[in-house]
Amino acid sequence: MPIPKAELHLHIEGTLEPELAFALAERNGVQLPYATTDELRRAYSFTDLQSFLDLYYALMAVLRTEDDFADLADAYLARAAGQGVRHAEIFFDPQAHTARGVDIGTVIEGLARALDRSEERHGITTQLILCFLRDESAESALDTLKAAAPYLHHLSAVGLDSAEVGNPPSKFREVYEAAAEAGLRRVAHAGEEGPPSYIWEALDILGVQRVDHGIRCVEDPALVARLVRDRIPLTVCPLSNVRLRCVDTLADHPLPRMLDAGLLVTVSSDDPAYFGGYAGDNFDAVRHALPLDEDALRTLARNSFLAAFLDADEARRAAYLAEVEAYDFGGEG
Repeated sequence: MPIPKAELHLHIEGTLEPELAFALAERNGVQLPYATTDELRRAYSFTDLQSFLDLYYALMAVLRTEDDFADLADAYLARAAGQGVRHAEIFFDPQAHTARGVDIGTVIEGLARALDRSEERHGITTQLILCFLRDESAESALDTLKAAAPYLHHLSAVGLDSAEVGNPPSKFREVYEAAAEAGLRRVAHAGEEGPPSYIWEALDILGVQRVDHGIRCVEDPALVARLVRDRIPLTVCPLSNVRLRCVDTLADHPLPRMLDAGLLVTVSSDDPAYFGGYAGDNFDAVRHALPLDEDALRTLARNSFLAAFLDADEARRAAYLAEVEAYDFGGEG
């Protein structure tokens, strides 16, 4: 069994494997522009973030009903359990569904159905994070938060994702203020393709408690010092960073530098069906491609639980951390 870990950067729509996409397409009478699952897998080839997003949103057409969203989440959780995930904080993009005529309640209730039974079925505790699409308007984000009001009991936080360049965090100041007033935690993608200044904005304008990606922080020593001082977690997704050309190769990834700087960095999978690896696969990849020893891998796993929104259950966090400390790498290949 892989080392126990928390997955803190996972887009549930990005776990749509070709086999499930075809099954849901058949269930809902959706015609996909691909003849076979192999042909669809070959389409999972991207040159940048936007080319990935084009296919990502196109395939969402198969998600129509509560059952579809429940099946999608349950399939992810089953895979994650086999990769050592013990706790998952899962992103979803309601605007991508409401724009297609799918009610936000259908999305949230379907996902919540799978998450509510996750610990019993898969041994994974869960939380759900509503993300705003940053290439949509600030008004659309506010409307989305208002529409989610009847379902806030299912949500732990809000996030910000999609095309980063040209869509700075400051654009979403108002909706993040509203989310804070509603008692929701705040996270945001920043410093993936966008500059370090976007990370500053996420911290100082949006008041985020976690930065998703954040790899470009290494370009700004003052920012690194701030992140270390305030113990702001960074949810890094190595295989995603390579596939979207944020770094040229895994060997070039700044993860070792980030650890050496004392940053509270974690490893997650982002959109694993598209990027070739779930949480355990990302750990395996960095273990073999980067100068990371077992102590560093244990630190990454430990950090994931320290960064998780488990404040209301410190006993559970402590139990997860104890599993990490007791883990024996001797059984891994």
